[in-house]
Amino acid sequence: MKDDTRLRIAIQKSGRLAEKSISLFTKCGLDFDLRKDRLLHVSPDFPIDLMLVRDDDIPEYVTDGVCDLGIVGENVIQEKFLSQPGADAQRIQTLINLGFGTCRLSIAVPDGFEYESPRSLEGLKIATSYPTCLQKFLLNEGVKAQILELSGSVEIAPSLKIADAICDLVSTGATLQSNGLREVTRIFTSQACLVRTGKVLSPQKMVLVERLMQRINGVLKAGRSKYIMMNALQSSLPRIRAILPGMEEPSVMPLGTDGQRVAVHAVASEDVFWETIENLKAAGASSILVLPIEKVIS
Repeated sequence: MKDDTRLRIAIQKSGRLAEKSISLFTKCGLDFDLRKDRLLHVSPDFPIDLMLVRDDDIPEYVTDGVCDLGIVGENVIQEKFLSQPGADAQRIQTLINLGFGTCRLSIAVPDGFEYESPRSLEGLKIATSYPTCLQKFLLNEGVKAQILELSGSVEIAPSLKIADAICDLVSTGATLQSNGLREVTRIFTSQACLVRTGKVLSPQKMVLVERLMQRINGVLKAGRSKYIMMNALQSSLPRIRAILPGMEEPSVMPLGTDGQRVAVHAVASEDVFWETIENLKAAGASSILVLPIEKVIS
């Protein structure tokens, strides 16, 4: 029986989301005694247990209430629930997109294939591990094609002459290129997300979910933010304020005793590009430092 005072979270045991999921929890101050011979891994720092399972099984564990939360790719959610309209909203809820595991589900064809539009796929055989998503796409486009479901190595299907095209996840496109394929149509983009069961959680668990979400939000905000420090003349402040990509008003502190120079500290909620630094310098800033932020708690 599950302990009603501890959260159980399902994550991928191996694959592209596993390492980054563990890294996220580590940044949240959570450590786990990870052992290969165990299904459940306990955190001594927070009432959370991790269950390491196959990626495709995570939605089922969460919807059935075996696990309270899960980290899974949006692509898996799409494939699992597209055939059950409305069921996903009742059985599983997305709490937050996590910003890693970014990829896209795309159609790819062999080099030399004359592709003009999805209509070019009419009557062809398409290999995929995402038959439900592909079927919906073809129906929306009014295309009739044969779907060949494969569990792995989809990209080799055209070279083996068992399919004319493929529908598969693409990250960099390097695998497609190495197999003589090119991406021609994107069906949807995907990233890792934190989901929770649609079943009612106890008040104790709801408090734990809120605490965990605060930590995750703090880590994600920090990952998108930078801390900027600089010195400037007091008279340059209006121009510098207009350039700073900040979350809030910068902190301004006097330097020296003449009241002419100040130190400016700000949190930037977006990437700080070289162009921004150059513009700050042109506006009168000097000794500009841009530092990473570990956590941001609003």
